[in-house]
Amino acid sequence: MYKDIATPIRTKEILNKYGFSFKKSLGQNFLIDPNILRNIVSHANLTAESGAIEVGPGIGALTEHLARAAKKVVSFEIDQRLLPVLEDTLSPYDNVKIVHSDILKADVEKVIEEEMPGIKDIMVVANLPYYVTTPILMKLLNDRLPIRGFVVMMQKEVADRITAKPGTKEYGSLSIAIQYYVSAEIAMIVPKTVFMPQPNVDSAVIRLIKHETPPVEVIDEDFLFEVTRASFAQRRKTILNNLQAGLPDGKKNKAFILEALENSGIEPTRRGETLTIQEFGKLADALYPHFYKG
Repeated sequence: MYKDIATPIRTKEILNKYGFSFKKSLGQNFLIDPNILRNIVSHANLTAESGAIEVGPGIGALTEHLARAAKKVVSFEIDQRLLPVLEDTLSPYDNVKIVHSDILKADVEKVIEEEMPGIKDIMVVANLPYYVTTPILMKLLNDRLPIRGFVVMMQKEVADRITAKPGTKEYGSLSIAIQYYVSAEIAMIVPKTVFMPQPNVDSAVIRLIKHETPPVEVIDEDFLFEVTRASFAQRRKTILNNLQAGLPDGKKNKAFILEALENSGIEPTRRGETLTIQEFGKLADALYPHFYKG
């Protein structure tokens, strides 16, 4: 058995060997607790026939645990300085492919086709860079990748918003945008003390499993998200006021918005945070014929 990368001593050895310095701009915080990593991987329920996609492998701490659990691991790393480090630390594993690319610009589906032929069960498992957590998740969801879901670490505050239920202060347009595609739950809380360097915030690992069919059928998904964003623009305002302010020519179309709310069974005095995704779906379909300009 190889020595785990993710111990404080081994991590320092590797960083010193390569003279590596952390880049704050890339949100680099490396895990130094093998037990946390084993827990993260266990939440993904990988088998010897699974594939794993990782974003931001760092020095390979999580990558090696994925390599031990899965048939193939493909990891996207933006920082060129880490490529020789990863070649060294992951040399014992022949089932890992490091792709030097910005995940936000990568054709992930093409990489999956090339690197994981025949693999039916694929999970995204990653310690996401905190400064681009939401864009990464939304890209991977919008790309409609052939994956089962995600087990990803992020800032706890963002995890709370993603997994929030209607009627809570964390619930908002991000909750709906994510939960439209996946079921969302917090799998574990991760203290800041298990990172090098320590971040300023606690972290959480969330598990997102793709819906076989969305929780609500709508005429147009993009318009649904436009309506939800408008509905949460100012949380203290009513849904009517927010829609008037947030939709094109909304103030001129108050009568139509009121009619759409009535047809959807939604009181105009309610606030966005009280509406379920199903209610937003009904509302978006009722508003669509009048407001959609696509």
